[in-house]
Amino acid sequence: MGRFRQARRDDGGESDIDMSPLIDCVFILLIFFIVTTVFVEETGVTVDKPQAASASQLEKTSILLALTKNGEVVYGGRELGINNVRALVKRLLQKEEIPVIIQADKDAPSGLLVRVIDEAKLGGAAKVSVATSQARS
Repeated sequence: MGRFRQARRDDGGESDIDMSPLIDCVFILLIFFIVTTVFVEETGVTVDKPQAASASQLEKTSILLALTKNGEVVYGGRELGINNVRALVKRLLQKEEIPVIIQADKDAPSGLLVRVIDEAKLGGAAKVSVATSQARS
């Protein structure tokens, strides 16, 4: 018992806590949360979506295309055009298989909506959906 008390007396001062492992853990958590964060991309235009009783929530990670009432196809805030939809979808689907969601204005030409859906499917999209707003009862 005597030698343990002797060792304690030699210590004498107050011991400090080493903060570097704690700081390392905080940085690792910060990097983890930054890497795993999913950002929802918006189309960049306001679209007045039609209402549907069968509306449901879709996945967060998707290719969002907007079809305005003037017949413009918009992706990421810039006008894309119907002819570039297939190439865009094909390029974005090379990374992973994600659905294509078309936010069509309720006054958009239905023939153009069908062409956008067709171009997305020809680009390799297995799942193409049209965004609607929930119908109010």
